[in-house]
Amino acid sequence: MDEFYEQLQEQILHTGKNYDLEKIRQAYEYAKELHEGQYRASGEPYISHPVAVAQIVVELELDTDSVCAALLHDTVEDCADKTDVKALRAKFGDTVGDLVDGLTKLVHIPFADKEEESMENLRKMLLAMSRDVRVILIKLCDRLHNMRTLGSMPPHKQMKITSETIYLFAPLAHRLGLYAIKSELEDLTLKYRFPEEYRQIEQKIHETEPDR
Repeated sequence: MDEFYEQLQEQILHTGKNYDLEKIRQAYEYAKELHEGQYRASGEPYISHPVAVAQIVVELELDTDSVCAALLHDTVEDCADKTDVKALRAKFGDTVGDLVDGLTKLVHIPFADKEEESMENLRKMLLAMSRDVRVILIKLCDRLHNMRTLGSMPPHKQMKITSETIYLFAPLAHRLGLYAIKSELEDLTLKYRFPEEYRQIEQKIHETEPDR
C-alpha cells in the first residue's frame, strides 16, 4: 500500500471502531486503478482526493460502506468507460452502489440560480431525493475537501464553487448539525471571496491570541 492508503488506515485504526479494513482496502485499490493517470488541478494524483474525503468521513464516524463510497464517489462520473453502478454493486454490495449512485446524481443538479428561495427549495429537494442521508454527509465531506484545496483552481471557478458552498452546502451542514463543517465552509468561502478582509481578520486573531 502507498502513503495515501497508509494515512487512511492509520486514522481508521486510531478510532478503535470495528471497520471492515479488507473491504476498504479493496475499494481503495479499485478506485486507484480506475483513477490511474488522472490528476487534480494541484498536480497531485487524483486518488489523493477520494482518500481525503474518506478521512473526513471517518472523522464523522460513519460506517464501512460510507468510507468505501467516499473512496469510490467519483469513479462512475470520471471513469464511465471503466465502471458503472452495476459493477460497484457487484464488487462492494448494494449499499455502496446505492451511495455512489446517489452521489453521482447530485453532480448533475443545477446550481445556477442563487436566489435564496430557490436555494432553500433545492436544499429540501436534496434531502428528499436522497433515500440515505449518508449520501448528503459524504457530499459535504467532498465539498469540504474541495474547498480546502480551492487555491489550485482558477479565480472564476473559485467564485462559482464558493457561491454554491455558502448558499447551499454550508446551510445543509448547519441543518444536519455538522457545525464544525459549516463553520469551516464559511471561513473558506470568506478566504476566497474576500481575501483582504479574511487576511485582516486572521491577523487580528493572531495579534490578540496572547490575551485570549
